[in-house]
Amino acid sequence: MKRNIIQKFLFALSFFILYACAPKAEITASPVVITETPVVISIPTPAFSCSAITTEPTPAPDSTSLFPPVTEADFSFGPADAPVTVIEYCDFQAEGCSTMSTVIGRLMKEQDNVRFVFRPLPLIGIADKSEMAVVAALAADEQGRFWEMYDLLFARYNEWTNLAPGQFNAWAVREAVSVGMDGDQLKAAINAEATTTRMQSMYEAAKKLNIPAIPLVLINGALQPSYLLDYQNISDTVNLIALGAKQFTACPAFNIDPSKQYIATLHTEKGDIVMQLFPDKAPMAVNSFVFLAQNNWFSGVTFHRVIPGFAAQAGDPSGTGKGNPGYFFKNEFSDLRFDKPGMVGMANSGADTNGSQFFITFAPAPHLDGGFTIFGQVISGLEAAETLTPRDPSQGAALPAGDKILSVDLEIK
Repeated sequence: MKRNIIQKFLFALSFFILYACAPKAEITASPVVITETPVVISIPTPAFSCSAITTEPTPAPDSTSLFPPVTEADFSFGPADAPVTVIEYCDFQAEGCSTMSTVIGRLMKEQDNVRFVFRPLPLIGIADKSEMAVVAALAADEQGRFWEMYDLLFARYNEWTNLAPGQFNAWAVREAVSVGMDGDQLKAAINAEATTTRMQSMYEAAKKLNIPAIPLVLINGALQPSYLLDYQNISDTVNLIALGAKQFTACPAFNIDPSKQYIATLHTEKGDIVMQLFPDKAPMAVNSFVFLAQNNWFSGVTFHRVIPGFAAQAGDPSGTGKGNPGYFFKNEFSDLRFDKPGMVGMANSGADTNGSQFFITFAPAPHLDGGFTIFGQVISGLEAAETLTPRDPSQGAALPAGDKILSVDLEIK
């Protein structure tokens, strides 16, 4: 049932906003949706239905792309079979490329599903030591130490960019020796005509692509807008692609018994939260939640949005607030109301777009009635939920690490 192929790139972001009684308290869930293929499940009441969806944030590398595919000649870091490949065209002396190196460094440190490919693009005639820096990196590659020189050039950026061109090579050799490179070999490679020719060929190849500005970044072949080249946006895109391998290609079979009692215990980093589910009131929501829990969908998932005094939201393995399980199902309304703390509802991006994201309220929220499905209630551990780390992605600031759901236990009786 699980999806392993990434095909189309389009974002249709629709935001689900829940406003608490306090000003600006909100929760946002924004699934990425392209197409829908109806898959109707036959259950006792025909009003309940579910649709499988295709949600692809970027395409697979395209053979018709203007940018060449990754080859063994590229400078590549990370697993070759990673589901996500980030390609960057950049120069060592450009300030924007220095900033981008910090973003990439954090990404590669925190992600294990990314391959990074760096394609040097010397700014010949624009920056005074640009081509010299690329030559130094290519010379280091003769010793299999390209990435060490890459790290040196960006880590010590403010030091060498202020040097006169005539001082650069001596600086590069000295610093390379400090990290274990052979200084004489590096110096010889820097002065070799073959190294300069290699640098020049890279410049000519990039020039033919008519690259308008650097850094230029591709993610799985898709060109990323310059205004999205920050850590959060790139990380979100990577996580959404990785989520594709976990999503389902069809709706779950309807297997719950509305006459039985379903108890779900969320084991979290802040303690257990025990929820009574309401299969008689919201059978589709409960059926989906049980199905996802039994398939370990929630294990390791972060409470990505926590607004004190309002609600905590989870259920998206990508941690972006934009992910879903690969299907949507309709809203279900009953006599239940958001009239007290601990009500458990389905997050959505509009009518009938319920997926895997859910929220737990910390206070009465009557303004949510009639807009969001209630499918459970916290019967124990609400105090643990209230200690979850506050996080509000809508504020755009650096966020603290969120608390995770470690696992979910189900009791059916």
